[in-house]
Amino acid sequence: MSNKINKNLYAVFGNPIYHSKSPDIHNFFYKLYNLNCNYIAINASKNFFLNEISLFFKNGGKGANITLPFKEKIFPICDIITERAKIAGAINTLKLYNKKFILGDNTDGIGFLSDLLQNNLIKRKNNILIIGAGGASRGIIYPLLKFGCNIFITNRTFEKAKFLMKKFKKFGNIKCIKIKNLKNNKFHLIINATSAEIKNDLPLIPSNIIKKKTICYDMFYGNEDTNFMKFCKKYKSEKVYNGIGMLINQAAHSFFIWNKIFPDIKKTLFFLKNKIK
Repeated sequence: MSNKINKNLYAVFGNPIYHSKSPDIHNFFYKLYNLNCNYIAINASKNFFLNEISLFFKNGGKGANITLPFKEKIFPICDIITERAKIAGAINTLKLYNKKFILGDNTDGIGFLSDLLQNNLIKRKNNILIIGAGGASRGIIYPLLKFGCNIFITNRTFEKAKFLMKKFKKFGNIKCIKIKNLKNNKFHLIINATSAEIKNDLPLIPSNIIKKKTICYDMFYGNEDTNFMKFCKKYKSEKVYNGIGMLINQAAHSFFIWNKIFPDIKKTLFFLKNKIK
């Protein structure tokens, strides 16, 4: 990216990035509000991504999203970091501030909570089980605790779950629980925050924790039901969701940071669902 950018350009950086729906979403936002902007996907080098992202801004880029595997590694190029990004330990949104400073933020958590609220899937004091203790979990725990929910984390490697519990316990009621002990508990909402779907795998959880009224949410999204979604439907959950709503909402919050406009979620969801059929 050696040439100066002549228009308002935004991008998502990741590796791999071919599957990203972010360009579809953001370019729909620009069309919806008649903004002279363009949003592209950039497959960044795993070794030189910091230089590539810095060059993007030096050449006139206005803002960027960061996805796997760079979210936890982007801090060094940021001049300003928001509190929620610090707490999450990950950054997914960058903005050029005053034409010289790079602001680092995280909209994953607020995007996830927004989707839950829009679909009436969450209430204060709900017991929520999060399966997985990686980067996806990090981004959503703080807003759920701040909202007033009770969080339980389980993970194949229990030490990772304990680490997250210790990291976030000052923000609310959070516990870690071994997979073998899950069957003795009742959860209002079960969230799959693992990468099992990428490996065509399924999180190891007992089926008896899934009831008719248990809300099941897979943060992964695709054209068809994920393995986790199929598993939950098999055991009679009537409310099963994928991560497409979270994807749109986190994008909307990024868009608001850049443009001070909060986009229409329903129109975008309708557009994207029709596009990925």
